[in-house]
Amino acid sequence: MKLFEQYNIDIGYVVMGMAGVILIMLILLIVTMAKNASMRKKYKIFMNGENGKNMEKAILEKFAAIDFLEENVDQIYKQIKAISGQLTTAYQKIGLVKYDAFKEIGGKLSFVLVLLTEDNNGFILNSMHSTKEGCYTYAKEVVNGEAFVILSEEEQQALEEAKANVSLKKLTEER
Repeated sequence: MKLFEQYNIDIGYVVMGMAGVILIMLILLIVTMAKNASMRKKYKIFMNGENGKNMEKAILEKFAAIDFLEENVDQIYKQIKAISGQLTTAYQKIGLVKYDAFKEIGGKLSFVLVLLTEDNNGFILNSMHSTKEGCYTYAKEVVNGEAFVILSEEEQQALEEAKANVSLKKLTEER
């Protein structure tokens, strides 16, 4: 009491302050107890009908499933890698131009077909149709996007069209 009188502090204010702190602590205790009760309820629901061995068994089964999935992912990755290697030699770029080879004699039944691999290797197939003389078909080799024989305008157009096509590998790399 002497301490309060020495500093001119009214005891009523101290008691009211202490009562306020106790009230706040009581509210915090009630909130904590409510959260604890909620957590216990969730825990009981989680553990309902399960004992430690059943939980351990369930967890081990999940880990086994994860291991199985990892093995499958590894196998699928190897298969994708093998398929990607094979795709480089598959014809994936196509160019097609239809034209009239003999100017109003054969109609637009003539065509040039170009098939190229990812590395622009392949062939040009030129089929010229005439109503009077029949059909003539020529094949020309393409290496690295270049033909080593003279190409007609239609053949060059079809070759450029095929080279402009995007390969499957580039499509998958862009994604």
